[in-house]
Amino acid sequence: MGFAVALAVAAAAGFIALSYEILWYRVISYASWSLPGAFGLLLAAYLFGLAIGSRIAGAFCKDKTRAGDTKQLRALAIFTFVANVVAWLVVPAFGQTAKTYDWPPALAAVAVAAALLGAILPLVAHFGIKPDERAGVNLSYVYLANIVGSAAGSLVTGFVFLDLWPIQTIGAVVACVGMVLVAALVAIAELPRSSRLASLVVLLGVSVGLVKATPSVYDRIWERLLYKHDFDAKSTRFLDIVETKSGVITVTQDGTVYGGGAYDGRVSTSIRFDRNGIFRAHALGAMHPAPKRVLMIGLATGAWAQVVAHLPRVEKLTVVEINPGYLTLISKYDEVKSLLSNPKVEIAVDDGRRWLNRHADERFDAVVMNTTWNWRAHSTNLLSVEFLELVRSRLAPGGIFYFNTTSSDDAKKTASTVFPHALRVYNFMAVGDSPFAFDKERWRATLTTMTIDGAPILDAAEDQSLLEDLVRYADSVNDPPRDDGIEKRESVLARVDAAGARVITDDNMVTEWRQVLRFQPPP
Repeated sequence: MGFAVALAVAAAAGFIALSYEILWYRVISYASWSLPGAFGLLLAAYLFGLAIGSRIAGAFCKDKTRAGDTKQLRALAIFTFVANVVAWLVVPAFGQTAKTYDWPPALAAVAVAAALLGAILPLVAHFGIKPDERAGVNLSYVYLANIVGSAAGSLVTGFVFLDLWPIQTIGAVVACVGMVLVAALVAIAELPRSSRLASLVVLLGVSVGLVKATPSVYDRIWERLLYKHDFDAKSTRFLDIVETKSGVITVTQDGTVYGGGAYDGRVSTSIRFDRNGIFRAHALGAMHPAPKRVLMIGLATGAWAQVVAHLPRVEKLTVVEINPGYLTLISKYDEVKSLLSNPKVEIAVDDGRRWLNRHADERFDAVVMNTTWNWRAHSTNLLSVEFLELVRSRLAPGGIFYFNTTSSDDAKKTASTVFPHALRVYNFMAVGDSPFAFDKERWRATLTTMTIDGAPILDAAEDQSLLEDLVRYADSVNDPPRDDGIEKRESVLARVDAAGARVITDDNMVTEWRQVLRFQPPP
């Protein structure tokens, strides 16, 4: 193997290996609901595999083969072929093991694939670098080529492929890239012409077979990872799947949305048949007399944004959503798609924290955030003292920050510590620098006058009993604390302090790391 060939093979091997790792992380992240430790476990399995592969490769680097000997390219081609096929099978391995063992056992498949892929680089170095005075320099170039290829794999697959294609297509594309590398090695190997031609024909057939087999081998991978032991090959199928570089959004047959594998609400704005606690969105109208300018961080199903946009006296709603896939999803559902054409609504595709930092002059009467589960990776970015102080600086006088704690005592304590005025509304915290209350008459007025796309949210005649039940909810602030009621700041602090809650900071990330491993039941 010539030195130029060694550089090219090292770069291509890096591209393939990191492309597969991106796909593996997407799968393990979805299966674990973005568990913070999932990436660390994947990386541990990957690095363990690399170490084993390098050690195994060492056994093949003790011969007297000269660098540049093209006879060795055939062996390297066979090795690369096997590594590529095994790596292609890792994603379906996660799906197959999920039904019985959830996702951790599939890390063994990651280790095996990484061992095979990781052995390619030392073999390339052995066969492509002459043992002379430039050996060290040339090794650094080979290593650099591998790093460049790895970086390209991460960027192209992570930022381009994931936006263009579903995971099945990307798996087939990366597998074909691997086969092209194998074919190139066969083409320049020292082989009889007939053997070379036969090998290339076989590789072409295998490549076509991989492309054709991918849809069935990767079949319903997201359903398998979500439903686990409840997966049924005949009946379990998602209604919608939207894949972007920002994540995977799936919708079950009953309209339940899962973002990155985690429950993300339902496509429903009905307070009459409240399937997702949508009354909490309406409750903003009871706490702020005139929330003219509202910022919402996170769009998800669009149900919350649809409600908030139609609250009385709301003049403008700015929504910041990191995953543009939700816009695609919303456009498919009549209940929420008018949000995309509502002149009062402005939607920005961005990270919420970054958007706030870039819009230092903006002020809002209310900031609403239906936050994801407090223990998911990166949730600290939306729950920490530092973030709450950032939001505080963007509130207009009398403004309210209203967000979902997902029942985290740490989040409740952090909110009640940063702000002098607070109310817990179910599992939400409403906080501000000025006194406010859950006003019963304003609550009644919101429920009786509010419409969504011209339709009243309640029927004055048919829903009278429901209306009175909802209005009485305002009185729960005076009752002994209950999980689904309203609770004052002093009571919240006393309870969470007794439970050992801590203030969340960007440094301690306490809400993410209270429990290292979590295994979520299927829906």
